[in-house]
Amino acid sequence: MKPGTEYRQTAGLMRFALLIGAFFSFVTGLQVFVLTDHTADLFAWTIASGVTATLLGSFYWTASVIALLSWRRQPWVRARVGIPGVVVFLWATLLATLLHLDLFHLSSGGPLARGAAWIWLVVYIADPILVTVALVIQWRTPGADPPRTAPLPPLFRGFLGVVAVLYGLFGTVLFFFSASAIEMAAWPLTPLTSQVIGAVTLGGAGVLATMWWENDADRMFPASVGFIVAPILLVLGAIRYSGEFTGGFPTVAYAGLALGLAIAGIGGVLTYKRHLASQPGP
Repeated sequence: MKPGTEYRQTAGLMRFALLIGAFFSFVTGLQVFVLTDHTADLFAWTIASGVTATLLGSFYWTASVIALLSWRRQPWVRARVGIPGVVVFLWATLLATLLHLDLFHLSSGGPLARGAAWIWLVVYIADPILVTVALVIQWRTPGADPPRTAPLPPLFRGFLGVVAVLYGLFGTVLFFFSASAIEMAAWPLTPLTSQVIGAVTLGGAGVLATMWWENDADRMFPASVGFIVAPILLVLGAIRYSGEFTGGFPTVAYAGLALGLAIAGIGGVLTYKRHLASQPGP
């Protein structure tokens, strides 16, 4: 891609938000994916389900990968694929937190759990504002977007659109109709975990929809890499806590959503590699 100041660059505040997001997502993923059985002592709230904890950890580490890869890229068009989904996730998670604030270790548990709860609350009040303000500044940053250089195969782009809609539907049920989601879930959920997973799923839908809209393998590359990481971690977590699954259609649906991410990620990376291979040499 031809460099030049005529292209809109990623603003400093947005790059800061991406770097901070990558750091906190990595730390949170470590808490719930690696230290899964110790959330009562080390996390912001107690997560009784190992599947829930490892699912959240999978997506936090995926978000960390996407944010870090995006932070490294210029111009803005090559870094923005994850931002719409992140904005949805952050505001939805803040709402879920405020609705269930009594379940957080703000005044209970050991000092590490209380510290984690207060850090969680501060981050999810400050970060939605930070990223939203950064996005507004980014919109006002002068410059044009470079043309698309690696358009997606129509069938693959259509697949991204379908998976985005499915993630949006699942996320809507989990977040806004948590009582029904708990009854139909593939493993035990609570109102809080249903809504937080719903926020994650809605955020994923936002990223997938942005990949569809960008229609360019180079622009969506950070998300493609992240969506290869996500299903690997999801499968590892499911194997580790396989006894929690109830079986039947909900479990099949869970596997299908993980497979959808894998296809989105692998397809995106392969399309990007084909694009690079088609470029003339130096």
